[in-house]
Amino acid sequence: MSADVAPLRSARRDELLERAYAHVLQHGIAAMSLRPLAREIGSSPRVLLYLFGSKDGLVRALLARARADELAALRERAPQEPQDLATIVVELWAWLAAPEHGGLLRLWVEAYARSLVEPTGPWAGFAQATVEDWLELLGGASATTAAQRTLALAVLRGAFLDLLASGDAQRTGAAVTLALGALT
Repeated sequence: MSADVAPLRSARRDELLERAYAHVLQHGIAAMSLRPLAREIGSSPRVLLYLFGSKDGLVRALLARARADELAALRERAPQEPQDLATIVVELWAWLAAPEHGGLLRLWVEAYARSLVEPTGPWAGFAQATVEDWLELLGGASATTAAQRTLALAVLRGAFLDLLASGDAQRTGAAVTLALGALT
């Protein structure tokens, strides 16, 4: 099966995708190898290749799964009516800083970075798509410019990268609060 042809959906494919997704949330995706992954999720490399077409196909499916989780969570926090940008940033920061989202955010960082250094691989377009997702979400703010939304995204992204690296929620949260003054 060609890596460019999406395999048909099946209950087994969905089940293994969920197991693989849970695994990469815990262990990362950058150094993922089919044989150990298959063993961990109760499958075989052959079955994974059959269901996903290739390792790249599996990576694409995992990235799509992660992006769907991220978008669902972010849209859940998105305002139903236009709000000021500071309110939206505070809501988003609360989600980003929550410890239970660490696995998804570490996976996002891996995929974002790989998308930048391997733009033609299974990561292709991931970084650009997530920038667009976030800017769209921030677009729910009333009376903001593209530059203000971009600044808000840069502040949030930088602060959560620092939070992931340091674990210092107090310092990074204070930085986001300080930056809110520049956003309005």
